Amino acid sequence: MSSKKPEIHLYTTQTPNGIKISITLEELALQYDWTKIDISKNTQKEQWFLDINPNGRIPALTDTFTDGKLIRLFESGSIMQYLVDRYDTDNKISFAHGTREHIEMTNWLFFMNAGVGPMQGQANHFSRYAPEQIEYGINRYQNETRRLYGVLDRHLADTKAEYLVGGKCTIADIAHWGWISAAGWAGINIDDFPNLKAWENRMWDRPAVQKGASIPDPYKMKELLADKEKMERHAAQSREWVQQGMREDAEKNKARSQK
Repeated sequence: MSSKKPEIHLYTTQTPNGIKISITLEELALQYDWTKIDISKNTQKEQWFLDINPNGRIPALTDTFTDGKLIRLFESGSIMQYLVDRYDTDNKISFAHGTREHIEMTNWLFFMNAGVGPMQGQANHFSRYAPEQIEYGINRYQNETRRLYGVLDRHLADTKAEYLVGGKCTIADIAHWGWISAAGWAGINIDDFPNLKAWENRMWDRPAVQKGASIPDPYKMKELLADKEKMERHAAQSREWVQQGMREDAEKNKARSQK
């Protein structure tokens, strides 16, 4: 690892999308600084952060670009592609552009960003954060998440591969791992998907995954899922600030529409 002062700076918190980037950085053995964004206090909506990511979401990343000027990146998939395009010259966790494997890797990366993440995120919301239990919403998003897990499980079974593409861990695997490892939080039983469960365990055995998953805080999802009482307390605390954030957004939107 270079002794040069870090130019990469990650803005993140302990979420499946946040740890995608810290794991990618650790797998590439890149030097970087990080800042924890306290989403329970809406730090991501402060102007200094909006200047980095106008969407007000984590993760975000800054770097010194090849022209010597600062570049700001947001959206986890875009950040991951940037990091491997610029820094993964040996294709440690990617494949060369134009190859079959690169295209297949991109398929699964977009599958995650357009499917697993949004659907499981909604399953989390309706089962953990909504102020009331809406059966339709819970069933809709849990069932769709299960369907997507089934696609992954069949793919791993059919290819008999350890990872999603090309027999090695890539950003496609890294993008999925934080969500799959938190299946129980969304009410999904990972035991129903044995090939995917074996893959999740395989990923967790990687030192860079364990190290990256603990940025900016120690990774405790597995511990949380093993303790139902602790899980319920954590959900109640999270529900409170999620609902508060939604109320604040609604008030801002109302004020904007009345101008």
